[in-house]
Amino acid sequence: MARTAEALLWLSFGGPERPEDVMPFLENVTRGRGVPRERLDAVAGHYMHFGGVSPINALNRDMIAAVEEELVAAGLTLPVYFGNRNWHPMVEDAVAQMSADGIGSALVFPTSPWGGYSGCRQYHEDILRARSAVGPNAPELMKVRQYFDHPLLVEAFADAIRAAREQLPAGCRRRARLVFTAHSVPVAADAAAGPPADGGGLYSRQVAETARLCSAAAGFTDYDLVWQSRSGPAQVPWLEPDIVDHLDDIAAHGAAAVIVCPVGFVSDHLEVVWDLDNEAADKAAALGMQFVRAATPGADRRFAKLVVELIAEQLNEAIPRRLGDVPGYGCTWNGAACAPACCAAPPRSGAGT
Repeated sequence: MARTAEALLWLSFGGPERPEDVMPFLENVTRGRGVPRERLDAVAGHYMHFGGVSPINALNRDMIAAVEEELVAAGLTLPVYFGNRNWHPMVEDAVAQMSADGIGSALVFPTSPWGGYSGCRQYHEDILRARSAVGPNAPELMKVRQYFDHPLLVEAFADAIRAAREQLPAGCRRRARLVFTAHSVPVAADAAAGPPADGGGLYSRQVAETARLCSAAAGFTDYDLVWQSRSGPAQVPWLEPDIVDHLDDIAAHGAAAVIVCPVGFVSDHLEVVWDLDNEAADKAAALGMQFVRAATPGADRRFAKLVVELIAEQLNEAIPRRLGDVPGYGCTWNGAACAPACCAAPPRSGAGT
């Protein structure tokens, strides 16, 4: 890498931390997408179930603290700045502070390991927007690569799966069905994920590869991959099956216990604690099925080590560690897309949150 880095920008989705911020946050997320008010009211109710506070910012601050400690241990003197796409602290403010502090260049760590529009390209757009807001004195910013098949991510998930299985009654552990979940996206958006020459479907292919790697590492020979948290209009096809519908299916085929691993999420934010710990768990209980949910990797110290490894790849030209065969992209300067038309933005009308 020809350019150096003087800091790390931690870039995430954002979430409200007070009840009065819930609706402004949701309006910000869905601006221009034609989402009906009743849908916003329903999602706001999920946040109010937890006191109007999303766990995502607190989880990010915990992960940043762990990364700061790992940076010191690795002998890297990089200050870490925190910015979000949709709510405070906003990425524009974080980049402005970096500029005021005299930072000339920085690496950007996104809390999404994936390809696709919302998982990758939109982070490039966040970087471009923030630099444009700051102006000519904005630091140069480089987003690190997609890390969906990094060994430390796979190890953390595999250990979490094994730990979850131990929570089940001893008599049903061997027969428990392992089910991976990730955030659903419109089928058309997934078809556009990745460089056009790569054939599309990059997001679902990467999620499937991570599930394959994690199941093997955890000692499972069979598993399912399903989706969750879809919110668009019924007439728009999204990746399926949904986790709740899938519980009906496996119960009908005799499953007495299920281990759910939210492989699409790095921390326990709202989609995990509501859609899985509430809706899916309640559905399993209604079906008479034992339900356990594997932990996400963000609180595992290996996740902080993963971040530092990604930094070292750039600063020290270390060899990237990857376990899978599905392509990964995403490493560019200053908001540039990986390739022309890579992960094109989906139509804005009618999308959900």
